[in-house]
Amino acid sequence: MSAVTEVDPAVPAGSTRRALSERRPLGDRTFQVLTLGCGLLVLVILVLIAITTSQQSTSWFSAEGFKIFTNNWNPSANQFGALAFIYGTAITAVIAIVLAVPVSVGIALLLTEVVPPRWARPIVYVVDLLAVVPSVVWGLWGILVFAPWLQHIYTSIASGVNGVPVLGPLFGQPVSGASFFTAGIILAFMISPIVTSLSREVIATVPTIDKEGAYALGATRWEMIRGAVWPHSQGGVVGSVLVGLGRAMGETIAAALVIGDSAEITGHLFYSGYSIPAVIANQFGEATGGAFRGGLIGLGLFLFVLTIIVNLLARGIVERSARRARGA
Repeated sequence: MSAVTEVDPAVPAGSTRRALSERRPLGDRTFQVLTLGCGLLVLVILVLIAITTSQQSTSWFSAEGFKIFTNNWNPSANQFGALAFIYGTAITAVIAIVLAVPVSVGIALLLTEVVPPRWARPIVYVVDLLAVVPSVVWGLWGILVFAPWLQHIYTSIASGVNGVPVLGPLFGQPVSGASFFTAGIILAFMISPIVTSLSREVIATVPTIDKEGAYALGATRWEMIRGAVWPHSQGGVVGSVLVGLGRAMGETIAAALVIGDSAEITGHLFYSGYSIPAVIANQFGEATGGAFRGGLIGLGLFLFVLTIIVNLLARGIVERSARRARGA
């Protein structure tokens, strides 16, 4: 016996949907209100953070003006040009991305397309555990163990490239264990699990029929990855890379411990430098007020806005990739 639901053609479809929505259980409506409130609360918190930091950094903007983009940070002389910190943040983040992305995407492809699931599961656990290691642990290991070991390698490289036109200014003398490059390597270690996990989840969504179709046409594994897996997942992978970039730019303790304390703009990657998170962590306790404190808060505001822009770009790329996949 079959049940047939008759729909009265005289009743508009919209009114039927409205009647169903009005008859929703109280629990569903309560849950909708709670989730909407939580989402709006996040936006309110972000707006309040932006307003508060903007108000507390007005002394820096009014005192320095466009001089904030100069390389002249000297609190004793009331000079607070922050270009060296912006440069240090950018260069360490770029080093981290260049080092981490090929390794992370390679591991993600290995876990999804090469290694059998029973062997991939333990590797996934290890990668996930690396993602939860506290940043202070990475920083202490970097400055106590990794940086002294790297300094010997830096010295050997510097002696080998001394006098070479391009490599000499990048990797020549003098060298320091706490440097831009060391900070970039530590940040690469920290963001690799994040990029790997996100990329793996994106690659795992590739339809099996697409991969089997590529194999049926005689494609090798590499040709299948290039022709079926990558076009489907490239937007999500780029989004995961941008999320890792945002993490690399905002990392504080680890960068403060291994980057050094030299507020200079130099192309020498083995030399010590400074970044926005590092200068905030190291000097905020000394800032008693005025333009000094406002400058550090303004640097935090600048980093806050920059990370939001990066995450919005990541979100836009992922959504565009999803629309393209649906259209295809």
